Amino acid sequence: MVRLKVKTRRQQSGQAIKRTRKLAKRPHADSQSGELLFEIGTEELPYQFVSPALDSCKGSAERLFKEHRLTHGTIRAFGTPRRLTLAVEALSNHQAATVKEAMGPSKAVAFDATGQPTKAALGFAAGQGVEVHDLIIRQTAKGDYVFAVKRDPGRTASVVLAEILPQLIGALSFPKSMRWNETGVRFARPIRWILALYAGKSIEFQVGAVRVGNRTWGHRFLSAGAAGGGQGFCVKDTASYLAVLERHGVVLDQERRRKMIHDQIESLAKSVRGQVHRDEELLEQAVYTVECPHAILGSFNPQYLSLPKEILITSMKEHQGFFSVIQRDGSLLPQFISVTNMKLANMNLIREGNERVLAARLADAKFFFDEDRKSKLADRVEKLKGVVFHQKLGTLYEKQQRVRQLVERLAVMFSFDEDTRRASVRAAELCKADLTTGIVGEFPALQGIMGGDYAKHDGETDAVCRAIAEQYLPPSMEGNIPQTPAGRVLSLADRLDTIFAFFRVGLVPSGSEDPFALRRNALAVVRIALEGQLPLNLSELSIQGFDSAINSSNIPIQFILDRLAFYGLTVDNMRADVASAILSGPLRNPRQFSLNLLDLYAKIKALQAITTRPEFDPLMVGFKRAHRLVEKENWKEEEVNPVLFQHPAEEKLHMALEETRLQVPYAIEQMNYETALEGLVRLKPAIDAFFTNVMVNTEEQGLRANRLSLLRAVDQLFLKFADFSQITVQGT
Repeated sequence: MVRLKVKTRRQQSGQAIKRTRKLAKRPHADSQSGELLFEIGTEELPYQFVSPALDSCKGSAERLFKEHRLTHGTIRAFGTPRRLTLAVEALSNHQAATVKEAMGPSKAVAFDATGQPTKAALGFAAGQGVEVHDLIIRQTAKGDYVFAVKRDPGRTASVVLAEILPQLIGALSFPKSMRWNETGVRFARPIRWILALYAGKSIEFQVGAVRVGNRTWGHRFLSAGAAGGGQGFCVKDTASYLAVLERHGVVLDQERRRKMIHDQIESLAKSVRGQVHRDEELLEQAVYTVECPHAILGSFNPQYLSLPKEILITSMKEHQGFFSVIQRDGSLLPQFISVTNMKLANMNLIREGNERVLAARLADAKFFFDEDRKSKLADRVEKLKGVVFHQKLGTLYEKQQRVRQLVERLAVMFSFDEDTRRASVRAAELCKADLTTGIVGEFPALQGIMGGDYAKHDGETDAVCRAIAEQYLPPSMEGNIPQTPAGRVLSLADRLDTIFAFFRVGLVPSGSEDPFALRRNALAVVRIALEGQLPLNLSELSIQGFDSAINSSNIPIQFILDRLAFYGLTVDNMRADVASAILSGPLRNPRQFSLNLLDLYAKIKALQAITTRPEFDPLMVGFKRAHRLVEKENWKEEEVNPVLFQHPAEEKLHMALEETRLQVPYAIEQMNYETALEGLVRLKPAIDAFFTNVMVNTEEQGLRANRLSLLRAVDQLFLKFADFSQITVQGT
């Protein structure tokens, strides 16, 4: 999978380079437009900030241009640690003219009998910013009314850009911002220069006491005009801008830098008969950490290869941003690759410095690893009593005990054999113990992984070790779920306990805020249950310490089911109304309906499939009519008396219901949802005939009551499968 991604990125990189070159050579589209070049020069930005800032900057520019009636061609965004750049082709040199009309008072109110304007006309004209003699009278459906017609010829692009480019800077938000001078303007890092050129001319404005100009600065170390020394370099257009940056050590296009880094590290790895350990996050970090990428190969003492490779890879990545080099069998080579921000004639000094720093880091890691193995995981469990999970939820020891008990219940629910049940429970007894180790304290990303390694060192079974190592999987929507049964049940128990616990004390997500990652945990629960084919029934869950709340609104049944619907929408392109129809029943009455996630998802898929049939939408029209009548009358009576039937359509519907009344619930009970839905579909002709030939709200109360009871029988039968009132009839 990774190689496919890299290949795609390489293709995109080549295209990006060609586009950049075309951009530099492309002339103005015509005399009515010009190119805009906009650059924000800063102190070094954290690499995580750059890509989101570019997306935001481009999106804001498109919005502002549209709002201010400026047409444009392609907008491209480029970024390095020291600059955020927009290059806009064919930006119109003048706003599009507009005509706006506003309707005022009627003619009779606006003018008196002699034709003179009244106070109403004068006030309307003043409010619209026009002269009263410019008002016009138009005939409308309501009569003659006064209108104010305002023609806005628009302003030049240079004037408009001087207003909206500061807004563009102000609209950028970052995880952390700072005030760097007395103006109080906030930005991720201090702004050192701003370049803004339209059609070759500088745009006049300033931000945070930084005046806009036509100058840019090159690489901090490779350029004589670097910020902090020199006066920068004048540019007149995009072509000269790109040329200046290239001459002074800046590779502006991030996709070109990505390709350069990829090719360089691949070449260095091959030189030692290895290959790069793929890490897209690390590659992204390298791309947005340098302006002039140059990779160098370093080495470390082979004695450290005795450490688990996860420790070595994490140490190189987390502390230094180094790429690891592996052999074809996956084992590590005693080499690393670093990406520097410059290319010098002699890179040995940088390489030796990197090797010294890494040697110290690996020595620390080996010390922690050796010290950790002096104590067994089982002996560390007691230490969890001194580690707080959350101030409202007690210690990690208490959490681990809840997880262990939940694992036991889930193992029974999933009908695990005795060996798998025993391995699952043992893994739960040790799962959090590695959080007290030195190596996890140094590298939190290794939690679980090192627990599995230390468990193996302690002589635990392979199933126990793998379960401990897999307990935090999947890490995201795209990550792999645990591969072993014990790993899956342990991950499920841990996440379910976290969700139930935080909901129990009222710490629930709100809006976009989710500090405890409960949405991610709930989605992981859904993925493990569905992709791991585990019959997780939420109605049978009982978590120690939270049992008393099983019927309260704090229990996050809806929260998890919402993630089930989200999974269906994103993974299988399920309709939102279909998911809502299936899930609303369990939400109304979790004791009556199944809360087995596998079962619910199978029902969603079955209903989704039948919605594509041509007779489905007409069936829903008939059902909804019946449902609305029953709901409006709040009809509860179930007794239907065939003696009172006056039209064959009543008898036909009643007979059809009698035939399907047992078939549909039985098919649902057997999880044969296609058969159940087929039974409901077969009711369509009888329902249509009933509404065509029978008046429900007749004046004779006995007939009316009997017909409502017949419709209630229809409604109740459909509701046994789903709340079909949630379905949106397509095309209406």
